[in-house]
Amino acid sequence: MFFKFFLNSSRIPLLKWTLPLLGSQSQPLFSLIGSAVGLRFCRVSFGLISLRLFRHGTRKSVRCALLPGRPPADVLLQMHSVGICGSDVHYWQHGRIADFVVKDPMVLGHEASGRVVKVGSAVKHLKVGDRVAIEPGVPREMDEYFKTGKYNLSPTIFFCATPPDDGNLCRFYKHNANFCYKLPDNVTFEEGALIEPLSVGIHACQRAGVTLGSTVFICGAGPIGLVCLIVAKALGASQVVITDLFPERLALAKELGADFQLKVTGKVEPKQLAKKAEDLLGVQPHVAIECTGVESSIQTAIYATRPGGVVVVVGLGSEMVTLPLINAATREVDIRGVFRYRNTWPMAIAMLASGKVNVKPLVTHRFPLEQAVKAFETTRQGIGIKVMLKCDQEDQNP
Repeated sequence: MFFKFFLNSSRIPLLKWTLPLLGSQSQPLFSLIGSAVGLRFCRVSFGLISLRLFRHGTRKSVRCALLPGRPPADVLLQMHSVGICGSDVHYWQHGRIADFVVKDPMVLGHEASGRVVKVGSAVKHLKVGDRVAIEPGVPREMDEYFKTGKYNLSPTIFFCATPPDDGNLCRFYKHNANFCYKLPDNVTFEEGALIEPLSVGIHACQRAGVTLGSTVFICGAGPIGLVCLIVAKALGASQVVITDLFPERLALAKELGADFQLKVTGKVEPKQLAKKAEDLLGVQPHVAIECTGVESSIQTAIYATRPGGVVVVVGLGSEMVTLPLINAATREVDIRGVFRYRNTWPMAIAMLASGKVNVKPLVTHRFPLEQAVKAFETTRQGIGIKVMLKCDQEDQNP
């Protein structure tokens, strides 16, 4: 399956549809589903509205659709900052991630923040003008996972930009108010958008049991590896060694607090790399956090971890991998999965507001929404760390 970007340059007549939530001065908001292929922008006279993924080769009739109605518990947001995640690029390039397959046109984006412009009648904790960070996963039902606080595992959960659910890379977006978190004045919109990847780091470190004095081995210094590093140090990890293929990423890891940086080459065997990590730390680490999804890297994480330690698998790669399970079993090394996050936004906001963590260096590129194609290409090519799209035409600041 192949997906492609297309910039819609055709003139779309302004419809007389308006979005009641925006009041009498509202503009018509709609998305285009047409015969184009790939990712297309929806344009009207007042600017680009959203970025939508199309299956290559499909032909559908053109139609316009308003944003969905607003239930009492929802808020309408004017989007400000949306980070591009590797999953967004993966859907564009491959049309699927594991069992999540793009079958219908889908708006991308799930690392986001914005400003409240309308509130539902049942919303009490937010008001118009509030700046919020968006938790993209919203439970659809009160199932056993919801009741036990593990709502991220609910098979029916709504999640932005995971098929078939639309994301929030658009001008305006409607979301459940209970999963919108007010940002303190000293936390920027970009930091608010970065709470999503930061939450992955929080959940991974919690699953791993990182605590005061922990020694930690992190595989991969991409955005997720770096937030795991940031959180591990904030939770009291005494020493952290991190690996990557690219020296510039390791340099940023050092800036963010990594005690040791280990460059990986294709010629190093997993056991050899594990031994190098041990030599740097002076001991085998209590915890290994695997953020690449690469088979050899998961093997390295298992070999590196001390007896009785924990390996958490954050990166998602091939469905089937070969692992040294007997090695892990005989040394009682726990292997734990990590899927997204749960109950992490309040902690993340507190960490940012207090200055305990600094995620600002992660943002290396910024683009207005109109240049989303270039932004996605920048991410695909591995240039920089985090690419941020600015959705508010009147405010392009961090």
